[in-house]
Amino acid sequence: MIAPRRFLPSIASLRALESLDRLGSASAVAEELALTQSAVSRQLRVLETQMGVDLIRRDRKRLSLTPAAQAYVSEVRQALTQIARASLRLQVEPLGGTLNLAILPTFGMRWLVPRLPEFARLHPEVTINMTTRLRPFNFAAEPFDAALHFGKPDWPDSGHLLLRHEQVIPVCAPDLLRDGRPREAGALLRLPLLHIQTRPHAWADWFEQMGVTVPGPLSGTMYDQFSTITQAALHGLGVALMPDYLVEQDLATGRLMAVCLRPVETQGAYYLVWPRSRADDPALRQFRDWLAGQAQPEDPLPR
Repeated sequence: MIAPRRFLPSIASLRALESLDRLGSASAVAEELALTQSAVSRQLRVLETQMGVDLIRRDRKRLSLTPAAQAYVSEVRQALTQIARASLRLQVEPLGGTLNLAILPTFGMRWLVPRLPEFARLHPEVTINMTTRLRPFNFAAEPFDAALHFGKPDWPDSGHLLLRHEQVIPVCAPDLLRDGRPREAGALLRLPLLHIQTRPHAWADWFEQMGVTVPGPLSGTMYDQFSTITQAALHGLGVALMPDYLVEQDLATGRLMAVCLRPVETQGAYYLVWPRSRADDPALRQFRDWLAGQAQPEDPLPR
């Protein structure tokens, strides 16, 4: 039996509460939900009236959740995610199922996508929807069945499959090294370094593996994706620490040169990660089993 109506608030009110908890301001909630701030406030008041509990602290123009509301929304969020996932499948579910996959933009495009035609040939009944994500997220808060993840397999309540270890190599435009490659790794401390947001400690880890003591915080410019940091290196703005598979063509054509010839393996690796609650999903199982055959480090990238 479904619970009495008074225990089933409207989806609109629950979305407003969940968004306020996640975004922290009524203006941000209004923008996300395409509502006015007064409409957001009305939705929250309707929810409070229906539940008979104070859910919102109102400090002048600022809204925040009470402790009771925070506990409530942590459970409601999972239910909203399940409803969204079920609704998506209802609309687009093919015969063999759908897999909603979060991917890292560069690795997803360069490593996974070239391999997907084989999966499509073997399993034409399965549809894979892909969305790029640069930062870690909570499976309970977003409707993904699995994700490509770089780092350590440390997501809570999840399973994982190792896809590829990564080796990095410092590269730059040839004009930046007119006197030739430096004889020791420590000499790179005198060159402009390019950093990537998703791996802020990459250079420090590299210098440590090379036996170089870093005197303090490393200076340099920051970039959000490998595509942008590659362009910065190509235009001579500094030295970038890049996964070797991403710069093979630029090294072969001479557009970039390796500052040090020996690649170094990073501490992280690429994984397929999935919530344990989805582990037995047929589409995910087929994709995971196929991907396991693609996950040998020796497997060359398709050209």
